[in-house]
Amino acid sequence: MKIFKEFKEFAVKGNMMDMAIGIIIGAAFNKVIDVLVKMVFLPPLSLLTDGVNFQDKRIILREALADTSGAVITDEVAIGYGSLVEAFLDFIIIGFTVFIVVKFMNRLRNKAQDTKDETVATPKDIELLTKLNELMEEQNALLKSK
Repeated sequence: MKIFKEFKEFAVKGNMMDMAIGIIIGAAFNKVIDVLVKMVFLPPLSLLTDGVNFQDKRIILREALADTSGAVITDEVAIGYGSLVEAFLDFIIIGFTVFIVVKFMNRLRNKAQDTKDETVATPKDIELLTKLNELMEEQNALLKSK
């Protein structure tokens, strides 16, 4: 029963909802990046390489063997490096996009935490801590002057 109690506390605190939202957004983001790579970046790259389709690129280790009737006796063994190139492009694009988003979010957070910047509303906790800090400095100055 203790595990159910711990799970209830975990779910009620919001951690589970945060994870679920992150997973859903991550899955949708993955689809966007997949389309971006396959439909936006690979076609011009294929055009530059004279129509090479990266998904079909592979190093054949053993050719497929067929009998006289055309039935395959042994399958082809190949290393599909084109899929690796595509996955690498996915990784680079996702990494760069996440870097840009995190950089933008950090800039907004730093701007919001600056109490002297009047263009952005400062969160209440930061305002309270700033006022508390100012009061403590005033109190220290009064104590030093005595």
